[in-house]
Amino acid sequence: MSSAASPAHRAAIRAAQLGLVVNALLAAVKLAAGLLGHTYALVADAVESTADIVASLVVWGGLHIAAQPADDDHPYGHGKAESLAAAVVSLMLVAAAAGIAVEAVREIRTPHRPPAAWTLLVLVGVVAVKGVLSRRVGALGDSLDSTAVSADAGHHLSDAITSAAAFVGIAAALIGSRLSPNPAWAAADDWAALFAAGVIAYNGVQLLRPALHDLMDRMPGEEVTAPVERAARGVAGVLDVEKLVVRRAGTALHVDIHVQADPRTPLDAAHVISGMVKGAIRAAVPRVHGVLVHMEPYEGQVRRGR
Repeated sequence: MSSAASPAHRAAIRAAQLGLVVNALLAAVKLAAGLLGHTYALVADAVESTADIVASLVVWGGLHIAAQPADDDHPYGHGKAESLAAAVVSLMLVAAAAGIAVEAVREIRTPHRPPAAWTLLVLVGVVAVKGVLSRRVGALGDSLDSTAVSADAGHHLSDAITSAAAFVGIAAALIGSRLSPNPAWAAADDWAALFAAGVIAYNGVQLLRPALHDLMDRMPGEEVTAPVERAARGVAGVLDVEKLVVRRAGTALHVDIHVQADPRTPLDAAHVISGMVKGAIRAAVPRVHGVLVHMEPYEGQVRRGR
């Protein structure tokens, strides 16, 4: 882990590392249970956990790169690596959903024996572990406003959903097989896997959107821009704000702002005002790592007492 990493980045990387260990253990358990218990829903769940392992590695790598300080080649830092990692993880979710759906359809069309009842116990444990992990990682992602960590939490949630769907499908297959000799009941867990694939694909698309917005430098909402503008306007000597642009680079924000001052203000005094604007903005919004202030002459009537 880079010594330049902030406490927020270190917390995010630890979350990715924890997810990596948990996913590796669950994938092995679910694959073994699925093969021994004759249930494709659990095998599909193991595939999802395997994808989670790769996703955690991607998030870990993205956060590691994003934590690197700015350099001559990357003057705005490396924060975009985090959004890129989130986009990759989201696309992996969609790809995993497609693979699970294809295999689920194949299993539905192929007659097979009902799943073993003991696989339900495995799924109960998986849902519990993944539910807790998703909630904790999701809370961390919200507190850090990290698209990569939030995407990782979405992966954990998708895994919990597929496991819950598998539980319902296996239970239906077991109950139906006892009530009726119809072999179609044995495919109930495969239908559950197909349903879970749809949920996973939906989550992947939902997680992809904010990552793409960050990569395309979409402006944050008023919850960010309003306090930035308010801080600039509160600086003595600032008569108006003409233009404000804010963009994200990982968890950091970069601000370009045009402020107007009395046209009679000397150059050295204008320089002091721009420095005060930078300080005020960074104090009001600590996530702002860079501020570029462009001083302009005030075009309206100069207000007295400023």
